[in-house]
Amino acid sequence: MSGRSDMRDIIAPHGGALVDRVADDRAARELLAESARLPVISLDERSVCDVVCLALGVYSPLDGFVGSADYRSIIESLRLADGTIWPIPIVLPVPRDAASGLREGSTVALANDGSLLARMEIEELYEADHPHEVRAVFGTDDVAHPGVFSVVSRSSLYAAGPITLLQAPPTQFPAESLTPAQTRAAFRERGWRTVAGFQTRNPVHRAHEYLQKVALEMVDGLLLHPLVGATKDDDVPADVRMRCYRTLLERYYPRGRTMLAVFPAAMRYAGPREAVLHAIARKNYGCSHFIVGRDHAGVGNYYGTYDAQHIFDSLEDELGMTILRFEHAFWCKACESMATTKTCPHPSDDHVTLSGSKVRELLRSGQRPPAEFSRPEVADILIAAMAPAEARNA
Repeated sequence: MSGRSDMRDIIAPHGGALVDRVADDRAARELLAESARLPVISLDERSVCDVVCLALGVYSPLDGFVGSADYRSIIESLRLADGTIWPIPIVLPVPRDAASGLREGSTVALANDGSLLARMEIEELYEADHPHEVRAVFGTDDVAHPGVFSVVSRSSLYAAGPITLLQAPPTQFPAESLTPAQTRAAFRERGWRTVAGFQTRNPVHRAHEYLQKVALEMVDGLLLHPLVGATKDDDVPADVRMRCYRTLLERYYPRGRTMLAVFPAAMRYAGPREAVLHAIARKNYGCSHFIVGRDHAGVGNYYGTYDAQHIFDSLEDELGMTILRFEHAFWCKACESMATTKTCPHPSDDHVTLSGSKVRELLRSGQRPPAEFSRPEVADILIAAMAPAEARNA
């Protein structure tokens, strides 16, 4: 069925209903006591993020880690075995040394750093095809790609089955840790029927701000939705980014039309396929529109600049979302405003653009990037976090 919003309600979740695999307090206490006697699978940071997203309905209609039929279908056709669009297999690698006591039909506890988080009913244990998986999902088998490395460095034995979250891992951002059910309720309370979601793992600069505000001209509200799960070591830490977002929203955005919440997923750097996963997740949070700019979810030079937009050409109608495709934005000195090549006639010499490496170089030396590139308040937060003490005090 179509997920497009009408005049009565916001967009329907992917697959028609939100998954909820969180045990209530009483059941959680009982299940935790039972789970202490179960075999344990230890989760790494990425799998912890996946468990949270599965339990909260972020990855609806999935209620657990996918089995072999869905795994093969996702890789081959960007769909679950039942035909539902799904771009990346959400899988649970099982370390070989922990697999001897596991059986299909049994129940296991899922733990991180010795703390029980969830339990899982094992419906299937199967061998992954890592070479095929990484080429299909990431478009490369180069282990220098962080997503490829994450897959091939883990076990190829996958466990599948529904999960139940017993206790959520601690979060740095309790006020902004809203579930899909909670954002949907907040949108309804505010009277938002159309909402644009914005994915980011980086601090917001002026080009991002421009895209978001163009989107706000079209919809009732904006969900600024930074990813705070596992990322590369050289990405800006989530707590620093959150300070930047809060400052921007307080000073430069209409309060009644914007909302900040965190996206607890892990970053896979899968380019086009991950753009589809990000869109589906935001659909589950209640977003009718999703912003896709240049090189969405990309890393290095593995993807074309607008590949993440092109993948939606054959999927957008079926997803039931509106994909807002934006070109790279910049400050034009001649126009004296933000623009893209669609609206600006001037040569690139008039455009204020900086590479990520150049921005990091400036910040680490205690220098603000040009105000046309980054709001000074945001630059100050980043300098305080990134620059050595001698540069900050110079």
